[in-house]
Amino acid sequence: MRDLLVAFIVFGALPFVLARPFLGILLLAGLGYMNPHRLCYGFMLSMPVVQIVALFTLLGMLMSKEAKRMVWSREVVVLVIFIVWMGITTSQALYFSAAIEQYEKVIKIQILTFMTLLLLTSRERVHLLVWAIVCSIGFYGVKGGIFTIVKGGVHRVQGPPGTFIEGNNELALAMVMTIPLMRYLHLTEKHKLIRLGLAVGMVLTAIAAFGTQSRGALVALSLTGAIFWLKSRNKIMTGLLITTAALIALSIMPAEWFERMNTIKTYGEDASALGRINAWWTAFNLANDRIWGGGFETWRPAVFQAYAPDPNNVRDVHSVYFEVLGEHGWIGLTIFLTLLGLSWLKCSRVIRMAKKQPDMTWARDLAAMIQVTFVAYLSAGAFLGLAYFDYIYHLVATIVVLHTFVPSVVVGRATSPQGVAGPPLTLGLALGKLRRG
Repeated sequence: MRDLLVAFIVFGALPFVLARPFLGILLLAGLGYMNPHRLCYGFMLSMPVVQIVALFTLLGMLMSKEAKRMVWSREVVVLVIFIVWMGITTSQALYFSAAIEQYEKVIKIQILTFMTLLLLTSRERVHLLVWAIVCSIGFYGVKGGIFTIVKGGVHRVQGPPGTFIEGNNELALAMVMTIPLMRYLHLTEKHKLIRLGLAVGMVLTAIAAFGTQSRGALVALSLTGAIFWLKSRNKIMTGLLITTAALIALSIMPAEWFERMNTIKTYGEDASALGRINAWWTAFNLANDRIWGGGFETWRPAVFQAYAPDPNNVRDVHSVYFEVLGEHGWIGLTIFLTLLGLSWLKCSRVIRMAKKQPDMTWARDLAAMIQVTFVAYLSAGAFLGLAYFDYIYHLVATIVVLHTFVPSVVVGRATSPQGVAGPPLTLGLALGKLRRG
């Protein structure tokens, strides 16, 4: 039954995607983050639905007259440089066959990023993309939060198999990143029931992050919660949401959860932590020895034998920083961090400029909440190998586009995109404007 439902939604939407390719972008976001086909048991489980929808979206972009534009900001240029550098390191990879296969996956992710960038031409579309991401990851947040409460936190919350967020740690990162975007929608939405649903969703998603039993998630929740409160306009409501989620989660989690979290203080006695540190030293030594790094999929026994302090402790690197360092060298890490740093600064610029425009409050809120998602990614990502997760690149594309809206209103350019100023959008208004084209 699940297969038929997912097939009906996906294949039924394809004709509309040809006419309005931005619908394809929303559908791709849903498929990429929620992965409903990975929850099926029959023919849809192995169906290449993302490739099919991407192909129809590309055809729609070529055939339709829907608005498209390319924003060549410094962040986009750095992203292109990063993609090219990853191609160079792949050509010099220690395990070329495995590296080229992974590079092809990364290229596909970046193609979808640039397709999204081309079609994000109005604030309605930005708003709907945020809704697509929130609904997709929020599905696991709400589901996982309820599961954690019902089971008393005994069992770990896991993501859909065969995806970026399959593991408990990866899912925790995605959920913590999504809570600030939920808050943005909560600030902009006027419908009381939707606002209530978003508030409940934020609390349940935070509880689900606790329920993953991920130590990295606890670190990310602590740092993100503080920045979340500082960046939010309504600090009383934000504080209430944070306190509610924390009290509920801490009151239901079992003693085993507290014991596991306490191992953060005694990482020197934890085999998992020591294995990660060993892999980080491997990445450091590898990058010092090879300007190209080892290339994708370099974490093999032979590499540990050559570069690890403990050559017999072979583990995945589990860190976005050391993952990029080991696979693409110091140059790759510098480019990667430059991309994230420039994106953070662009958020700050949007916030400063939007403060001068009362009708751009929505842009200020979104930029502030994107910064909070960056904090979640940068903190939890220190313990997770998700450097190529499409989520972070979607956020970069979003802030790049968002920045073009604010200065065009400030200086009053005649070429400013339509519909970027004005009061906050509701979900209904955004859908209505998309339907009317």
